[in-house]
Amino acid sequence: MESRINVQAKGQSALKSVFGIGAYLKKSPIEKQLLELVNFRVSQINNCAYCLDMHAKELIGMGETIQRIYSISAWEETPYYTTRERAAFAWAEAVTKCEVGDDVYKEAIAEFGEEELIDLTLSITTINTWNRFNLAFPTTPGTYRVGQFG
Repeated sequence: MESRINVQAKGQSALKSVFGIGAYLKKSPIEKQLLELVNFRVSQINNCAYCLDMHAKELIGMGETIQRIYSISAWEETPYYTTRERAAFAWAEAVTKCEVGDDVYKEAIAEFGEEELIDLTLSITTINTWNRFNLAFPTTPGTYRVGQFG
């Protein structure tokens, strides 16, 4: 692939607000490991290799099992995830695919409540933004170090 813009080097002004959202989400009451699991799932949907590498490494650093990480794409068929995680995955998939029906909303609001569901949605839309930046201006997967972006 032909070299493209290095968005980390050239896009700092544009990305400042996206980094600000990340700082806000670090203060969210939603479990950090759950947010990382959701980030991984959304990155699978969007085929973002850099983000898959990043979030897998972060999850492993948090003590997540390899089995749960590699099974996320088949979360509905496995017994490894809690009801809360399942609601988050269903919500993440619906929001990412822009197909948010009443059933998935009812399940998500029951698990998260209003404020947490807003935070979860913000997290989902933010990882979608990062996925799209990394697809438009590819970053080589495999180079991420745990905690690299704070």
